[in-house]
Amino acid sequence: MCGIVGYTGEKQAAPILLDGLKRLEYRGYDSAGLAVRDGRALAEVVKATGKLYHLADKTDMGRSLPGTCGIGHTRWATHGDPSLVNAHPHVSGNCSGSGSGKVESDVVGVHNGIIENYGELKEKLMRHGYRFYSDTDTEVVVKLVDYYYKKYKIGPVDAITRTMVRVRGSYALALMFKDYPDEIFAARKDSPLIIGTAENAAFLASDVPAILKYTRSVYYIGNLQVARLSPGSVKCYDLNGDEITLPLTEITWDAEAAEKGGYEHFMLKEIHEQPAAVRDTLNSLVRNGKIDLTSSGITDDMLLSLSQIIITACGSAWHVGMAAQYVIEDMAGVPVRVELASEFRYRSLPMDRSTLVIVISQSGETADSLAALRLAKEKGAETLAVVNVVGSTIAREADHVLYTLAGPEIAVATTKAYSAQLIALDALAVQMAMVKGTASAEQYGHLIEEMASIPEKIARVLEDKERLQWFSSKIANAHDIFFIGRGLDYAISLEGSLKMKEISYIHSEAYAAGELKHGTISLIEKNTLVIGVLTQSRMIEKTVSNMAECKSRGAYLMGITTNGDFSVEDSVNFTVYIPRTDEHFVSSLAVVPLQLLGYYTSVNRGLDVDKPRNLAKSVTVE
Repeated sequence: MCGIVGYTGEKQAAPILLDGLKRLEYRGYDSAGLAVRDGRALAEVVKATGKLYHLADKTDMGRSLPGTCGIGHTRWATHGDPSLVNAHPHVSGNCSGSGSGKVESDVVGVHNGIIENYGELKEKLMRHGYRFYSDTDTEVVVKLVDYYYKKYKIGPVDAITRTMVRVRGSYALALMFKDYPDEIFAARKDSPLIIGTAENAAFLASDVPAILKYTRSVYYIGNLQVARLSPGSVKCYDLNGDEITLPLTEITWDAEAAEKGGYEHFMLKEIHEQPAAVRDTLNSLVRNGKIDLTSSGITDDMLLSLSQIIITACGSAWHVGMAAQYVIEDMAGVPVRVELASEFRYRSLPMDRSTLVIVISQSGETADSLAALRLAKEKGAETLAVVNVVGSTIAREADHVLYTLAGPEIAVATTKAYSAQLIALDALAVQMAMVKGTASAEQYGHLIEEMASIPEKIARVLEDKERLQWFSSKIANAHDIFFIGRGLDYAISLEGSLKMKEISYIHSEAYAAGELKHGTISLIEKNTLVIGVLTQSRMIEKTVSNMAECKSRGAYLMGITTNGDFSVEDSVNFTVYIPRTDEHFVSSLAVVPLQLLGYYTSVNRGLDVDKPRNLAKSVTVE
């Protein structure tokens, strides 16, 4: 949530800042703003509500703002409603208005996160003569930096570290000081922030895509650390103000990976990138026909010692955990429980050193998942992160890391990251089965071969997209859609339902098929769409029977099943077939038609597919 960009160098800053903000739109926002300094001149602040193009229009695509040092922000409203007054950047001066225009202010800043004790800090500052024009916690923290800067007559780094000690909550801060016209200062705690460096330039951003066009050399600033950016130079400091050295990381993504590449939407592009994401992730885990987890620090002895696994995540990552639960328990016989990360910290879950807590997060910055990880470590459990972003907070703090190789995912609704996470946990399940002795050497080899065939089979599913495009046009005006399945099919239904509701805004729910008669079937009426996932052979007949009960009450039925199960076609109104594979891995195939169905339904309803309302790609506040 929220996006931060910064640039200092020899080029005009504003166009670079706008370009960076454009590449962070997927994070979700309701207003945007820029602050630029032109040498010793006053900082100029420009803000706009709504979409980023309003800000671009106000600044003539940034050309009307001179200056080579600046910061920009896209805001997701937390404290205070979406408005010009509450939009960032904020200033330390006692402005009577919104702080827009050329401002006489010693400190200008933007912020991502939530300052939990902003109320008491605001009261303190008001006693010292500060006045406030906005309802935001950000204005409070900017003015607090200004207060320490002036009271103790100290430099920006020391003023910032004093502020960091005083505030509670999460933050990524980017600040400019009038006395340091070509420098940007940054700090973070629990909110993502990266720093890029290039010849005679320095950048900062909430995420890599914002600066990938300009540099591949980045620093991942750590928790409770401060950075000082000047053209071509980056210095980092700890909470004591002592200079520290951070490793420089080279981003290996192709810059085109963050572009649409001819597709109408990022989501459609990323759906089509799933074969590559699955293949690349699997290839990173398989060596010479065997699964090799040594890069993650996971050993066979460790897997053998496990008495239970707890998977915790949010949203689609939680659905990956639900699918993995069925696979791991069936293959390896290890008990697995799946917990929502937002609830994890409020549970008293028994765990010890023989417990493996798996935290799944595409960004590696999800606030609830990070809190769950830290609690698991406090309780002495072994922790494994499954993340897509190298150097992210969750990756750094977990005991072990499995990196997915999905590349940058821009659309808010996840597709390829889900599939990459799924194959990573499938590989873990297969290795556990071998170590635990629940799979023979022959079965082990067969399972690896089956996983290796999944990318090509996903590509075959994508070839059938025209039928799904046609079907979506028939259901685009639906009011309610129900997804049902049993076992692993239920886990797939959960993800299918989420894809539908989050981008088409059609109410949809997923149910274990056997639960229909325990209340849900009362919601079925004429032409209600019921989508059945029917891939688990031993449960197909039962789920078909459940769907028949819905049909007798007027429901319209769609079924997803594997090639050869023609009995399903006789029972439903519309059938989608996926290639046969080992039933443990069928989620990787069955989810693709559901992603496409959600996508095309959103397109047919004329909605913003990549940036659905009220949603953000990375939820970095609780």
